[in-house]
Amino acid sequence: MSKTSRKPAKAAAIDIGISDKDRAAIATGLSRLLADTYTLYLTTHNFHWNVTGPMFNTLHAMFMAQYTELWNAVDPIAERIRALDHVAPGSYAQFKALSSLPDAPQEPPRALEMVALLARGHEAVARTARALFPVVDKADDQPSADLLTQRLDVHEKTAWMLRALLKD
Repeated sequence: MSKTSRKPAKAAAIDIGISDKDRAAIATGLSRLLADTYTLYLTTHNFHWNVTGPMFNTLHAMFMAQYTELWNAVDPIAERIRALDHVAPGSYAQFKALSSLPDAPQEPPRALEMVALLARGHEAVARTARALFPVVDKADDQPSADLLTQRLDVHEKTAWMLRALLKD
């Protein structure tokens, strides 16, 4: 009896109408968006745990809604990277290298400084998403454009709401 060796099935080449070069550029931009989103998620969750002062109840609940939304956003971003046939980053080291946001402060800031930091964080994530549009548009990548549009809407509205808390 002869033994036949089975070779692993060769992965099919991806042909979704977007060139390898464009898919790579989009995946790189989405990886930055994923890193920014995850970094902002961690900071927001940190602030949820550590907020104090007269606005505690309001901010604690607001931060929880915001970190929950951010947590729910990371999976669709990572899955879009995978749909483009690239590996999604998933380590703290990768996120630190890719993110445009600073890490959460070692010492929790005062409540309104938390609000200001998160507003700036949402604005930064919006800039990251917006910067990817030319590449996505050039490649005619509607799913990525839709994802970016959804993320921009959330980050711009959240930044506006946070900035509103800082007004006198």
